[in-house]
Amino acid sequence: MKAMPRLVRRPPAVASSGWPDGFPALLARLYAARGAIDADHARPRLANLLPPHLMGGLDAATALLAEAMEHDRHIVVVGDFDCDGATACAVGVRGLRYLGARHVSYAVPNRIVHGYGLSPSLVEALATLKPDLLVTVDHGIACHAGVAAAKERGWKVLVTDHHLPGDSLPPADAIVDPNVPGDAFPSKSLAGVGVMFYVLLALRKHLRDQGRFADGEPDLSQLLDLVAVGTVADLVPLDANNRALVGAGLRRLRAGQGCAGLRALVEVARRDASRLTASDIGYAIGPRINAAGRLEDMALGIECLLTDDLAQAREIAATLNEINGERRAVQQQMTDEAEHVLATLALGEDVGGRVAVCFFDAAWHPGVVGLVASKMKERLHRPVIAFAPAEPGSDRLRGSARSIPGFHMRDALADVAARHPGLIERFGGHAMAAGLSLPLAALPAFERAFADHAARCLTAEMLQAEIISDGELTIGELDRDHAELLRDGGPWGQGFPEPQFDGEFEVLNARVIGERHLKLELGLGGLRLNAIHFGGWDGQAPTGRIRIAYRLEPDDFRGGSAVQLVVVHRESA
Repeated sequence: MKAMPRLVRRPPAVASSGWPDGFPALLARLYAARGAIDADHARPRLANLLPPHLMGGLDAATALLAEAMEHDRHIVVVGDFDCDGATACAVGVRGLRYLGARHVSYAVPNRIVHGYGLSPSLVEALATLKPDLLVTVDHGIACHAGVAAAKERGWKVLVTDHHLPGDSLPPADAIVDPNVPGDAFPSKSLAGVGVMFYVLLALRKHLRDQGRFADGEPDLSQLLDLVAVGTVADLVPLDANNRALVGAGLRRLRAGQGCAGLRALVEVARRDASRLTASDIGYAIGPRINAAGRLEDMALGIECLLTDDLAQAREIAATLNEINGERRAVQQQMTDEAEHVLATLALGEDVGGRVAVCFFDAAWHPGVVGLVASKMKERLHRPVIAFAPAEPGSDRLRGSARSIPGFHMRDALADVAARHPGLIERFGGHAMAAGLSLPLAALPAFERAFADHAARCLTAEMLQAEIISDGELTIGELDRDHAELLRDGGPWGQGFPEPQFDGEFEVLNARVIGERHLKLELGLGGLRLNAIHFGGWDGQAPTGRIRIAYRLEPDDFRGGSAVQLVVVHRESA
């Protein structure tokens, strides 16, 4: 079974008069369709950032940090094993050192050994470091037992997180999370790295007010390359505040001002730093950082982001690149196995009636199940949860869930937990992605409960996949200048999607490259255009006229005035 998307055009939007003279008409139309009312909203700058004082918990957080710094206490930043957690950890360590902290180190859980976040087992392992203050980044809001264990040892705990809290908050000394009920911060879309950056902004002001920067104030903007990478990689919505952060970070990276580790990762990913986009972060940089936490130890990824030695950064980046290759192989094998399971389920109309699907294999790796869930969610356009043993041979499962628009995954898990107490051991996450753990013996009951909830909530309209188009481009817009406008008009991403268009073209030539990619030459009004449809080979080359949805991109391989249509959907005209 494969979800067959329908092509839908975005409702037309008329750009307001709030655009400067000479502003490109195409960009004005695209920005307006995404809710931007003027150029400042479409391309927000750092001056447009929401002020830190709007976020709750910062007074207590800065007091904790300032007191620890004043007495030279040991601050341990506790990271997480994904790209957001790794960049947040690097921002925390670097930023605290910039602001004058002399005794800062970091720790990160091992997925297999410690589980997620600040767990009691991680707290036990941290005892050898003799910390005075733990600062969690990108986790902690659901780590009640771990925070309690740290407090029992006499340590202070500052939780910085962006995940949705449960019914109660952990017993931390301070909590900074814009998604805590009642928090007045207008943007609820900050990634974990963004929350930590805001903590540092508030701490700098606190120290400034104390007269601590007589010799010059630290420049925290040098952390924005890391903030951009973590924000894009975590797929949080790019609202105006996040676009300001990401845009500033991209400008640093394009100017060659990124930290040594990110510059080395751009090199090993064979990207042009001067033309780096949010898409490059999402598809090339983020996965290489993530790979360390998925298959190895995220400490390697964090070390890459903390070193200032470019030679060392290149060595670590090369290792991360190798691990990422291993991750791709493991992911492909697990996805193939999930496809095989799906084929066995698809007898008759059974799966067609399922509105949510769970996958499990006793040999799967817990660090890769999220990628499998994402792939199967895209294939089926249904909520999907993929499970693996928490460690080889374990009778505890770790699951990673991915959702579709309109189905709030964390709320779904909360509903299952409320209706079936004790079925889920722990869970957390967002609307579109979540994680959970449960006993192997509970999996059949969980599958039934999850399917029941999905059946109550999902409608036929929600289960219809859609390809959203920004309409047609004119012949005059199918050129290099407009392709570069689109590339540089971002950052595009979650909630502020990269533009894609549709139209009818004549197939002049078609051939297969690689195993499943389709290379096309298309005609329109006398133009001959190169196009590629990744994974688009379906056993028969298209002929005649076709309708496609596509992105217009500069063809840097050919150079000059060349452009390329990247096909995301095609059907007979």
